[in-house]
Amino acid sequence: MARLDAHQHFWRYSPQTHGWIDDSMAVLKRDFLPPDLEPLLKRRGYDGCVAVQAEMTVAESHWLLDLADRHPFIRGVVGWVDLCSPDVADALAPLAKRPKLRGIRHIVQAEPDDFMRRPDFQRGIAALAPLGLTYDILVYHRQLPAALDLVERFPGQKLVVDHVAKPDIKAGLRHPWAPHMRALARHPNVFCKVSGMVTEADWHAWIPAQLEYYLDVVFDAFGPERIMIGSDWPVCLLAADYDRTMSVVEEYVGRLPAKAGEAVLGETAARFYGI
Repeated sequence: MARLDAHQHFWRYSPQTHGWIDDSMAVLKRDFLPPDLEPLLKRRGYDGCVAVQAEMTVAESHWLLDLADRHPFIRGVVGWVDLCSPDVADALAPLAKRPKLRGIRHIVQAEPDDFMRRPDFQRGIAALAPLGLTYDILVYHRQLPAALDLVERFPGQKLVVDHVAKPDIKAGLRHPWAPHMRALARHPNVFCKVSGMVTEADWHAWIPAQLEYYLDVVFDAFGPERIMIGSDWPVCLLAADYDRTMSVVEEYVGRLPAKAGEAVLGETAARFYGI
């Protein structure tokens, strides 16, 4: 079984491009490139990763694909195009020819809460399935009603919720996040990444026990066959190093049957992304 980190990022840091990285995130103000990640993966027994867009530019998507061509451990790329553009099909065409492009993501968490209900955005989503491309849903928990509307509209589109939809773990938020996640999970084409949780907790004082409720909900709702582990490296460094971040989910699935662990630690991601 190949073990895969289903969610991480690369970038060459610049203040202009990465304006979201403020002074409280100073640890992220540097380059993060494949030679930085590869030894971390190997140390924990991972065979590869999925690189996910961090900028909303087509140029970054091609850059990530170039990195994937040079570094075989990058098994797939989730890129970006302007899904709201009337020319979305033309934008997707050259990217879709590159074999390691596995999906598309838009940073919806930065958009108005009803963004996913826009007809032009939904037209862009409709262009993905014919090309065999997945879509990563990146939202805050308050945007889950719109995400549910999207999911109901596209039963044939492979979708994955990033970072368990970013509940406010620091504040102990449970409702209405939990019922919304259960509603999403009723759709068999929707998967979930157990990633990004440490940065929704208290960066400086979180403990694994504070994440258990959120893991319990998604494992009960989706089952391990639709759950994949992701580090969200290097963003996770705001709250924990790579080892501590990955150990939370690894230890959780260590209590489950072996087949569940195999799914979460690699098989689900491989199946979802066609790796």
